[in-house]
Amino acid sequence: MVKNIRTNSDWSASTPMLPAQGPRRLALYRSLRGLIESGQMKPGDKLPTTRDIAKRFGVSRGAAVAAYEMLVADGFAEARVGAGTYVAEAVPLLQAVPEPRVIEVQEVAAPLPGALGCSTADETTLRIFRMLMNRHLTQPSARHFHYNDPAGSHALRVEVAAYLKAARGVVCEPDQVIMTAGTQQGLDLAVRALLKPGDPVWIEDPCYAAARELFDGTGIAVTPVPVDGEGIDVASGIAARPDAKAVYVTPSHQYPLGVTLSMARRLALIDWARATGAYIIEDDYDSEFRFAGPPLSALQGIDGEGRVIYLGTFSKTLLPGFRFGYLVVPRHLRERVLTIRRLTDRFPSTLAEDALTEFLRDGHFSAHIKRARKRVKAARDALIEALRCDRLAVTVPEQGLHLVAELDGAEDDVALAAEARAVGFGVKALSPLYHGETKRRGLVIGFSGFAPDVLAQAARRFVSGLQGSPMRDAVDPDRQHLS
Repeated sequence: MVKNIRTNSDWSASTPMLPAQGPRRLALYRSLRGLIESGQMKPGDKLPTTRDIAKRFGVSRGAAVAAYEMLVADGFAEARVGAGTYVAEAVPLLQAVPEPRVIEVQEVAAPLPGALGCSTADETTLRIFRMLMNRHLTQPSARHFHYNDPAGSHALRVEVAAYLKAARGVVCEPDQVIMTAGTQQGLDLAVRALLKPGDPVWIEDPCYAAARELFDGTGIAVTPVPVDGEGIDVASGIAARPDAKAVYVTPSHQYPLGVTLSMARRLALIDWARATGAYIIEDDYDSEFRFAGPPLSALQGIDGEGRVIYLGTFSKTLLPGFRFGYLVVPRHLRERVLTIRRLTDRFPSTLAEDALTEFLRDGHFSAHIKRARKRVKAARDALIEALRCDRLAVTVPEQGLHLVAELDGAEDDVALAAEARAVGFGVKALSPLYHGETKRRGLVIGFSGFAPDVLAQAARRFVSGLQGSPMRDAVDPDRQHLS
């Protein structure tokens, strides 16, 4: 019979290190036996010479010979005269090696018209960025070749601070700006810097799901505070949890309901934070898109005592794939936030920073916003027209990138959203965004990133099916009393 003979040239790559203490022959024997039993060394594989293995492991050749003799005696190896030592053809107690599990990698599907979180970049914007990125690739700065400031480049922070002062009324200097990979990272940095597990925090109810998940995932004690036509109800928050350490709010354009926090509520929120030493985390995610009335000032601009942490992003104005946002922090928190940033993400992309700096400094960003605002408004108007239906109550939003189509209290918005997606309309149900008892039902629909006709066609397909189907909440009749 011809024996199966193979030489495993890379056997040492999977050999564990020997323990520091104990007899060397036993340690080497157990190590090799484990590789054989697990199938990493297969029947017929040739073992290294005793001289080689002694040198590799720093043991005496006598210990290596003794270990091989033990393997042969126990049936795990066989010595062949003049040929060397091999893993035995029939290994006792050989463990079955499972077949490697094949994981199918699926491409992320393109978002359906009506989906949230889509950007509005146009060909002019993309052409300018191609030019800027190419310039910095062909004439790279020395700073691209070493580790940089975790806050981001000073030049970019100067431009961001100037923009926020002019456009949002934010009171800050460049040293208070920290560049992030979007608002979610900014929120994570703020939570890590301010809070510890068990700390009480207010959140809006309903609330942005990713923010709520972050608080829940870090062990924060969340108190949902209802939102009405004036925004978060500060009095309800104080009554429910006056000792909260922080509050997360979207005051300029509440997500998902779209209301604006009234001035009376803003002042009440700031007064509460000053009196208790709490912090306000202000997420100003899409305030650039305002279609009527004067621009709204940020809550941070009327604080004056360092109680507000301000979050913003370029994901909505430019494109999510760019991964740029910013955090504006009071100076007394800066080093704490930067320490966390340095330990988790080091620093932003210097190549993209340089391109974005020029885009802001040379006036391209303001021109882009004007073009984007026109496109978004046209898409909004087309969507509203296509949604006309006696079963949907749509309020025309004066700002932002989404609207809410409200339903009768007896409707099942989750089932309705699934039916919409089935016909190519990417809406989100409103009711799951509530933390406690659902107060309202509806569909949250985005109108950014899609041509008006594409968005309108998807909406009309949905409305056509909606008018032909009662879609009442037959699954959970106990929910029908909620309004």
